[in-house]
Amino acid sequence: MVDRLPQLVTSIFARREGGEGPSAEPTACPQCGADLESQPDFKRYRVCGRCGHHFRISARQRLSLLLDPGSFRETDRWLASADPLRFTDRVSYHERLAEAQHRTGLTEAVITGTGTIDGQPVTIAVMEFEFLGGSMGSVVGEKVARTFERALRRKQPAITVAASGGARMQEGMLSLMQMAKTAAAARRLHQARIPYISVLTDPTTGGVLASFASLGDVVLAEPGALIGFSGPRVIEQTIGQKLPAEAQRAEFMLAHGQLDLVVPRPRLRATLAEMLRLLTARAGFTPAARRWAEEPLKAEAESAWDVVQRARDVRRPTARTLIGYLLSSFIELHGDRLYADDPAVVAGVGEFAGRAVAVIGQERTGRDGRAMPEGYRKARRIMALAGKFGLPLITLIDTPGAYPGLESEERGLAGAIAECLGTLSELPVPTVAVVVGEGASGGALALALADRIIMLENATFEVIAPEGAAAILYRDASRAAEVAQALRLTARDLKELGLIDRVVSEPPGGAHVDPAATARELRSAILAELSDLERQPVGRLLKARYEKFRRVGQYENYLRTTLGRMLGRRLGR
Repeated sequence: MVDRLPQLVTSIFARREGGEGPSAEPTACPQCGADLESQPDFKRYRVCGRCGHHFRISARQRLSLLLDPGSFRETDRWLASADPLRFTDRVSYHERLAEAQHRTGLTEAVITGTGTIDGQPVTIAVMEFEFLGGSMGSVVGEKVARTFERALRRKQPAITVAASGGARMQEGMLSLMQMAKTAAAARRLHQARIPYISVLTDPTTGGVLASFASLGDVVLAEPGALIGFSGPRVIEQTIGQKLPAEAQRAEFMLAHGQLDLVVPRPRLRATLAEMLRLLTARAGFTPAARRWAEEPLKAEAESAWDVVQRARDVRRPTARTLIGYLLSSFIELHGDRLYADDPAVVAGVGEFAGRAVAVIGQERTGRDGRAMPEGYRKARRIMALAGKFGLPLITLIDTPGAYPGLESEERGLAGAIAECLGTLSELPVPTVAVVVGEGASGGALALALADRIIMLENATFEVIAPEGAAAILYRDASRAAEVAQALRLTARDLKELGLIDRVVSEPPGGAHVDPAATARELRSAILAELSDLERQPVGRLLKARYEKFRRVGQYENYLRTTLGRMLGRRLGR
C-alpha cells in the first residue's frame, strides 16, 4: 500500500491538473467585449486578440507555454503544508488546504522542476494563484529556495513566474520568514553569477514581490498585471487612499523603473530564450572580414566650431539608430529599480559580431540626451550585469551634459555619475566607449571610463559646451566659436593629446549622409578593439585601464618653474 501511495495521490489530483480553476470558459472579453470563440490563438494563450487583455492561466498551462515539449521534470511534488498554528477563521486551515488541493490538483501553490527552453536547461518555479491566492507559506518558500539551490548545484539559470497575493496569514510569522529564506537563496545564486529571470504576472503583491520576485537579474511582467507591495483593497482599508486605476499595473511599474520589460504572453517564451542565450553565451567574436586600420586624419581640418555644428546636427544618427546597425539582435532593458526609466539612456544586451555584449547609449531623442540620475543608475545596473555575466561593454556617448535641474539635484545626480565611473573602473570585462556626437562634461564622461575610447571624426568631447565656456570667460556666449578652438574638443585634437585611441571616418558631409556606411566603419573599429582586449587576462586588463587614466594630466614642478621665471627676468629674457 505504501509503495502505491504516490500513484494513489496522483490519481486523486489528476482530475484537476492543467485546469484553470472553477470559472467557466469565457466567451467574450470582459475588457472590450470581443468574441473570444472566433479567435484562433485564444485557447492557447488566453489573450484577447483585439485589446490584448491577459486572462489568468494555471501554473501547468504556463509550464506548457514556456518549456520545450516533454522536457519538464517536476521536483518536490509531495511537499505539503502542515497546520502549525491550528489556525481557524470561518473554516480551519486544514479544510482550506484540502479544498485547494482538490480544486487545483496541486499539493501547494507552486510547481517546481527542471526543463529546457529552446534547448537551454533551466530550473523553474511557477506559482498557482488559484491555490489560496498563490500565498507563500512554509512549503512555497521551501520549494522556491530549493529551486535556487538546485540551480546553484547544476549551474543552470533559474526562472520564477510569480502569481501571488503575498504571505499566507494562516501560518503567521512562519510565512513571513519565507521572504528572508527565499531572498537569501536568490542572493547565493547572484553571488555565483548564475542568471535568474523573474516573471511577474497578475497579480504579484506583498511578500512575494518584496522578496525573491524582485531580485531577478532581469524582471519581466505580463501586460496589465497587478503589481504592488499592498493590494488596492488593503491600501484603501488601511490608510483610506484610493489609487488611480492605472497605478500598480505593469505599465505603471515599467515607467517608474521597477521592470525591465513588459512582454505579451505569446512572445514570452522567445524573449526568455533569447535572454538566456545572451546571458550564458561564451563564444568569442566572429573574425572581421577585414582588419580595420585607422585612416589618416585629413590634412585640412575644419574649424572646431564647424565640427561642433556637425556633432549637434539633428539629422545625425542617434544611439538607438546605431545600435540597430551594429547589433544583430538587441533586448532593451529598462529602469533603475528605484524611481523611473529614463529615455535619455538606452541600454540592454544583444549580439555583436557573434558575441553577446552589453550596450549603453545616450539617446538624443530623450531630453536631447540630457540624462537624469535614474538614467545613470540604469546605466550602472547594465554595467554590473555585464560584469556579472562576462559581457563586453560598448557605450555610445552623445549628450550636451546631464540634466541640471532641481529634480536631478533632489535625486542625487552627482552621486549617480560618480557610481558609474567607479563601476567602470573595476568592471572585469573589455570596455569600449564611442563618442558618436557631442560629448560634454561629466554627463558624457560617466560612460567613457573605458579600455578604449573611439570618436567619430565629427564628434566632440569637451569639459563644457563652448557657449557655457564663453559665458563664463567673456560673459558673452556669442564668442562660442572662438572658445571652441581654444578648448581643443575635436577628435583630431584629442587624438593628438593622447586622450582617445581611435578616430573613425565619416562619409563626406557627415554621418547623417549615410548612417549605414558610418555604422560599418564603426563596427569594424569596435570589433578590432574588442577582439584585442578579449585576449587579455582580466588582471592585466584592469591594471592597464587604471594606468591609462592614472597617466592623464599634465603638470610641472612649481619651485622649478618659479625659479626659471625669476632667472629669465634677471637675464632679460
